[in-house]
Amino acid sequence: MATEIPESLRELARAQAGVVTTQQAVAAGLTKAALAWQLDSERWQQPYRGVYMLSSGPAGREAALWAAVLRSGRGAMLSHQSAAELAHLIDRPWAAVHLTVPAGRRIRPVPGLVIHTSSRAEQVRHPSLRPPRTRIEHTVLDLAAQADTFDDAIGWVTRACGRRLTTEDKLRAAMAARGRLRWRELLAPVLADPDGGLHSVLEFRYFRDVERAHCLPRACRQVRVIRSRRTEYRDAFYPRCRVMVELDGRLAHRDDARWRDIRRDNAAAADGGVTLRYGWSDVTAYPCRTAGELARVLVRRGWVGRPKLCSADCSVVSGWP
Repeated sequence: MATEIPESLRELARAQAGVVTTQQAVAAGLTKAALAWQLDSERWQQPYRGVYMLSSGPAGREAALWAAVLRSGRGAMLSHQSAAELAHLIDRPWAAVHLTVPAGRRIRPVPGLVIHTSSRAEQVRHPSLRPPRTRIEHTVLDLAAQADTFDDAIGWVTRACGRRLTTEDKLRAAMAARGRLRWRELLAPVLADPDGGLHSVLEFRYFRDVERAHCLPRACRQVRVIRSRRTEYRDAFYPRCRVMVELDGRLAHRDDARWRDIRRDNAAAADGGVTLRYGWSDVTAYPCRTAGELARVLVRRGWVGRPKLCSADCSVVSGWP
């Protein structure tokens, strides 16, 4: 019985992180008896039916993802959290491997694999990246559609744009190509915003619930500042009043981060500016109070407007002269 691995199969395995299918091995010249011998001698291992790893050691992450794709067969691609992992949209591997296959295919349940179907599989598939996966824009929209809350949905969008993995324009085009999409009506105005530049859910909530809801001046977002040859970014900047707003959703700060923030505030003050800092509760639980405080600072520094009530219970003008 010939058990020598053909060079063509070795080359294919190298391109697939050491993983091949039964069909690929037979097409390269191995018999099914030879495949069984490789398993019996513990030279190879079989993570799924019809899928082989050409090694006996622990499988790496890329090999595990390739094995899942090959097990899922024709047209399968990594999607959702698994595609997000490869795109560095998430920082830790998900326990289950998510895959999308063309609509109409039926795959028996496999432990550890979550199978989705798409009627636009060819359009959402990335044309060149390996292992096969969905394009980043469709990965983001898939995850947003699964989100339980709108904050979670917008979180995927802001994270992808904040990490410069895609843009609002590309996401808007991907969304327009979809027939159905959960949260579409709420996501559409965010992606259509001409200012763009949202990098977190907290920023989105600030501009929506604090600034716009109370008709405050529109800030410049993510303003680039060069100081001592170092590039820094300000979350929101009101240039006519020299007021900066920094948004921070962290519950706690390391000492070095705290002092870095203080030095930034001091430097801004030395240049004639003022910095206001708001956290998650300031923006989400008390947006009217935060808007009122910001408005008073802006007025003292030259703004001639007046904040507006966002609702009958709004307290933005409480104590206003």
